Amino acid sequence: MLIDISPLFKYKQYRYLYFGQTISTLGSMITYVALPYQIYQLTHSSLAVGLMGTVELAPLLITSFLGGHYADQLDRRKVLLYSEFGLCLGSITLVLNSLAAHPSLTLLYCVAAAMSALNGFHRPALESLTPRLVKAEDLHSISALTTLKGVTGTVVGPALAGLLLGTIGLSATFMIDALTYGLSILALSQLKDISVRSEGNSSPIEGIKEGLRYAWSRPELLGSYLIDFVAMIFGMPMALFPAFADNHGGTKVLGLLYAAPSIGAVMATLASGWTGKVQRLGAAIAVSAVVWGIGITLFGSLPNFWAALAFLGLAGIADAFSGMFRMTLWNRTIPDRLRGRMAGLEMLSYMSGPLLGNAESGLVAAAFGTQASIVSGGILCIVGVALCIVLLPAFWKFRANFSPES
Repeated sequence: MLIDISPLFKYKQYRYLYFGQTISTLGSMITYVALPYQIYQLTHSSLAVGLMGTVELAPLLITSFLGGHYADQLDRRKVLLYSEFGLCLGSITLVLNSLAAHPSLTLLYCVAAAMSALNGFHRPALESLTPRLVKAEDLHSISALTTLKGVTGTVVGPALAGLLLGTIGLSATFMIDALTYGLSILALSQLKDISVRSEGNSSPIEGIKEGLRYAWSRPELLGSYLIDFVAMIFGMPMALFPAFADNHGGTKVLGLLYAAPSIGAVMATLASGWTGKVQRLGAAIAVSAVVWGIGITLFGSLPNFWAALAFLGLAGIADAFSGMFRMTLWNRTIPDRLRGRMAGLEMLSYMSGPLLGNAESGLVAAAFGTQASIVSGGILCIVGVALCIVLLPAFWKFRANFSPES
């Protein structure tokens, strides 16, 4: 069954949100490539580029909690608007800095940190707003459309960034990102105010505590967060792609390594119509993560490059299905008043896992070699998922056959 795009025709408000966010996601992925490119051009240091990940993670650890709290207290549309306005200013700052005679490296790190902090407010508001715009029976289709938006951005954005950097230059490339935010802000301005029925105006600390207590009380949520975290820490070998490419043809195959998981994810999303019939969401998430681990293990094990690349694509397919099942679980079960805070927790696992995974894979590769790092990471992913199933049996047995409370 093909992906169900009917919500784009049924819900005008959702259509504005979806296309606005698709455009801004594309722009963000352009800057995702252009910003480290500029840092490397200024420093000729991979360490300086890697430091950007640490700079981005630190503020995100704080604002993802705060962003989740305020998404549950304030008008989510306005939180999105203010966040995108700030992100647009960040892109404009990158434009101005790139035009300077001597661009500031310190300013690049500051802008990266500020934009990461703003994303801590942006994503919880976006994820908690979306279910308010559609009916419950369409939430599985929304999950697939959201995944399609993300993977399309990861495929098209970096490729477009490379083309733009080589033709119109760095400053104009950053300007295109700023323009995409402007278009997204225009789309968001068409939405109606989305008020949240909060139970009083609790302080941020109390609001965050309530969210953590709720997550701890729901094993299906804990399982979805933990499995994604485990899969990304142990089974995310992107930091090893350059070294892997050196052993299989050099730079001419490097792009294929980065593209393969995203291409697999696009294939999965386009064929996702059947996912709406799945009720054993806990089991579906776990099985998808195991397939991811198998794909990564075989990717690192096989001597033939094309066979290895195929299993890397398989890992991308599994990751996409896992993401769709996780999103459907959250949308179907989390009460509206807590969606922002739960989205903040999800964001921590989603964002911090790959960053820590790159560090883990790099350390193991330095000690035992690239192949050992990839293969051991895939195996540890499978083992970690198995442990999650054993420790959280309610997650494995969970059936999503009810609607979230209002």
